[in-house]
Amino acid sequence: MGTFRIEGGHQLHGEITPQGAKNEALQILCAVLLTPQAVTIHNIPDILDVNKLIGILEDLGVKIQKKGKGSYTFRADEVNLGYLQSEQFKTDGRGLRGSIMLVGPLLARFGMGYIPKPGGDKIGRRRLDTHFEGFVKLGARFRYNREEHFYGVEAKKLKGTYMLLDEASVTGTANIVMAAVLAEGTTTIYNAACEPYLQQLCRMLNRMGAKISGIGSNLLTIEGVTSLGGTEHRMLPDMIEIGSWIGLAAMTRSELTIKDVSWENLGLIPSVFAKLGITLKKSGDDIVIPAHKKGYEIQNFIDGSILTIADAPWPGLTPDLLSIILVVATQARGEVLIHQKMFESRLFFVDKLLDMGAKVILCDPHRATVIGHDFKSTLKATTMVSPDIRAGVSLLIAALSARGTSTIHNIEQIDRGYEAIDTRLRAIGAKITRV
Repeated sequence: MGTFRIEGGHQLHGEITPQGAKNEALQILCAVLLTPQAVTIHNIPDILDVNKLIGILEDLGVKIQKKGKGSYTFRADEVNLGYLQSEQFKTDGRGLRGSIMLVGPLLARFGMGYIPKPGGDKIGRRRLDTHFEGFVKLGARFRYNREEHFYGVEAKKLKGTYMLLDEASVTGTANIVMAAVLAEGTTTIYNAACEPYLQQLCRMLNRMGAKISGIGSNLLTIEGVTSLGGTEHRMLPDMIEIGSWIGLAAMTRSELTIKDVSWENLGLIPSVFAKLGITLKKSGDDIVIPAHKKGYEIQNFIDGSILTIADAPWPGLTPDLLSIILVVATQARGEVLIHQKMFESRLFFVDKLLDMGAKVILCDPHRATVIGHDFKSTLKATTMVSPDIRAGVSLLIAALSARGTSTIHNIEQIDRGYEAIDTRLRAIGAKITRV
């Protein structure tokens, strides 16, 4: 189990460039299975979860050639379907939540898709019903081995249909879209997720020869085609990492420039941080954050009631940023209610913040009220364990703002989603070492 040792209380300064988007990468990499032709992808983040998926693709027989930093070419012309029944796959697939999105492409192209119950962050229930209900509506047969927690879908030929998703699941929508592009006839998906990363997937599939319309809306129409070809694709910057660096700048009262953020794909993120009183300046495609020497003040609603920040499907605020927003609020001037609607275990990391001296009231598994210190009382250094990717980075931000030396264990959770985070933070002046 790896460890970060962080000496907090130092101002940072300089530029930081966000990595490629983790959540886009997990979709895009699975899509290479839809064609025997070469697919070249750029800006792939070098993180544990993505590297695990690349390893699974390699074990499936996909030919992989590294072209440069973050750039790979994939060719799935000799896929080894026998690997899906192996003990190795049952082990590898369990270690990665994103492995569920292998099922749609495999089902579409080869008529079968199998997956062990996938792992990932322990942030509450993350059901798979939306995925498999979609496959069944396309004509697949579903089976589940309860003893081994092993899922399977099979179909001789998928047929397009109308479906209304029970939730706007991003991975569920991506999986169903990848299955439907090779189905016979037209598929209509209502209540589809419409996040920028899903838009990226749909546009890439269209360049490969798919016929998807309604991209960017919650109503997708897919005319099935008989085959797809190769393409080249560049992934967006990671919006969660961008939000992390905004929070880091505010908490450490540092002047930072976040480079090449793709402003048009950030949605509500800049305005939510602005409601916390954080100043963000647009400079070309960069975000410039001045040093908040006098702190930052949370806005109330216009009727004077306490500000509530909640997650919602796109174009609402992504749930992945609520942990970071909660930490940032601990040093704000004012109060805010954080409402995490999707996952009932994601706010449990606040006990570590309480140890550091934060004023947080955990109302229930979904809601926490934060009373900011306004920097009149700094957080205290402590020893912590990272419970998941986003909570881990939130605790890292808290440690960088705290007085004294903090220790964070289980940093493999952070490495799952953030590329070389200690190296990149040291480049802007952070005192962080990997033990």
